[in-house]
Amino acid sequence: MPETAPLSRPILAGVVTALVGFTSSFAVVLAGLDAMGATAAQAASGLLAVTVTMGIACVVLAWRYRMPITVAWSTPGAALLASTGAIEGGWPAAVGAFLVTAALILLTALWPALGALIARIPPSIAQAMLAGVLLPLCLAPITGVVANPWGVVPVVLTWLVFARLAPRWAVPFAFLAAAAVVAVTLVAEGDAVDPAVLLPRVELTAPVFTVGALVGVALPLFIVTMASQNVPGIAIMRSFGYEVPWRPAMLVTGLGTALGATAGGHAINLAAISAALAASPDADPDARRRWVAGVSTGVSYLVLGGFSAAFATLVVLAPQAVIPAVAGLALFAAFGSAVQQAIGDPGERLPAVVTFLVAASGIAVLGVSAAFWALVAGLLVRTVLHAFHR
Repeated sequence: MPETAPLSRPILAGVVTALVGFTSSFAVVLAGLDAMGATAAQAASGLLAVTVTMGIACVVLAWRYRMPITVAWSTPGAALLASTGAIEGGWPAAVGAFLVTAALILLTALWPALGALIARIPPSIAQAMLAGVLLPLCLAPITGVVANPWGVVPVVLTWLVFARLAPRWAVPFAFLAAAAVVAVTLVAEGDAVDPAVLLPRVELTAPVFTVGALVGVALPLFIVTMASQNVPGIAIMRSFGYEVPWRPAMLVTGLGTALGATAGGHAINLAAISAALAASPDADPDARRRWVAGVSTGVSYLVLGGFSAAFATLVVLAPQAVIPAVAGLALFAAFGSAVQQAIGDPGERLPAVVTFLVAASGIAVLGVSAAFWALVAGLLVRTVLHAFHR
């Protein structure tokens, strides 16, 4: 018989899951929305939208299926947006791409063949594309040390210390160091913050659909969300003995993405890395009670949503290079994992390298972003090489 632990244990595990998930990557989300052309208010609205929708999704899935199912925003997807930059049609076209991404996630639930098609993309190619997308963002802490050493060095040193002492909290504490830098800067410059901008507010945008946004944003966003979040999320939950119901999970996250899209939310999905915080025995020795951690995670996200505008304001007020450094540090682990999976198989290494380089180049052809062309180039090289091997 498993030992009995107080119910406060899985509740606390859910709170920790939400805090770590939010503080470790919200800067990446804001960077992605800003790169797509969102105003500060629209980016804050987008952060609010994904935080609230994933909070609701956590509660619904964990409560309904009595599993510690947790939902997160697509951090790789946000990184993709940040590397893609402004697109033809601007922010309304980006919102249109978010809606198409939601439709594709829903279609995956309703039409299994689409999920099978995505699964046919070699993992090395998908991960190489992700690594190429992440590279420019991961360079930000390095270039930031040169551009603004007094602001960035304390952030990097804080991250390094906690990466050694408490790896789970390394990025959250780096964010706290960045917040301290912002506070010191505001005091030194005598700037004041208007309390009105700290209140969460929804900014709705009418979507516009363009070919460039659909091919260059929606499709890569869908692929990285599926390959880097949903599929690993299922595997992590399975490692703890939970079989997540695929179709309901895709329906809930697809609907959540659709509901948040016009408010600026890019995509939500099953949690991957942070899933273990709520699903492991550390959350509760009794596997039958860990679903409480999933509900607690969702409720905590709803609370954090109320502070989304304050976090967005902090980013706006930050000195040069400080917040990009935090975002880059938050993506180091994802970049390392993507590179490892991309080049792990010698037989797939050359196509993966081509995919990586094209994605990292940031080129845009015919209004379509580098992420799409990276997939095309990698698959083409792979096809030719395999044809000659036959």
